[in-house]
Amino acid sequence: MMKAGQRVLLKLSGEALGGANGSGIDPATLQTISGQVKTAVDAGYGVGVVIGGGNIFRGVKGVAQGIGRASADYMGMLATVMNGVALVHALNGRGTEAALVSGLEVPAVAETYQRDSALCHFKEGRVVVFAGGTGNPFFTTDTAAALRAAETDCAAILKGTQVDGVYDADPKAKPNAMFYERVSYDEVLAKQLNVMDAAAIALARENNIPIIVFNIHRDDALIRVLKGEEICTIVDHVA
Repeated sequence: MMKAGQRVLLKLSGEALGGANGSGIDPATLQTISGQVKTAVDAGYGVGVVIGGGNIFRGVKGVAQGIGRASADYMGMLATVMNGVALVHALNGRGTEAALVSGLEVPAVAETYQRDSALCHFKEGRVVVFAGGTGNPFFTTDTAAALRAAETDCAAILKGTQVDGVYDADPKAKPNAMFYERVSYDEVLAKQLNVMDAAAIALARENNIPIIVFNIHRDDALIRVLKGEEICTIVDHVA
């Protein structure tokens, strides 16, 4: 359970905005997610968001199509900026102030990330949407989430996924997959559990930031996780 007043970092995949198809930006899904963030803010929590870009372009897929890795990663970062613009617009439309900051310099649409500026936004009660990944190729948005959470003193990383938490196999493919209520960072790395990439797990471990994995598509999932009322998996030092 997180206490009101604490700051958390919500990590969303780009596919989370794509609705049932996982591609493009589904207006109804965008409104549902922005509504969940608004509810958390109204309850007194500080919320940052790191969002992926896989609903628009995935760097790994670009590499498979013959695009150089660095170029493909930059394309993926631009996709996260597009998602960020959409999420900020949706939040502002609900009366929840939000600021879009980007690790990749795109000054026409987003403020270039600076830690002090992001902290000021948080102190003013705004949602801070972190786009553009780390601003560098060869790093995922998972790593960006762990980095931004550490830099801005977030109490936890909340990873919103398509399933209820962490399993030892894909529960959609294997109905008998084992569910973890709690698991250590080391076990996640040793067993290569599908939580976040190894760099992100290592960053979270080194900075003692718990990772809470939950299904973002459940009704009121975000506020229920914050209050300790939702099914989820906690990744931390204790298992």
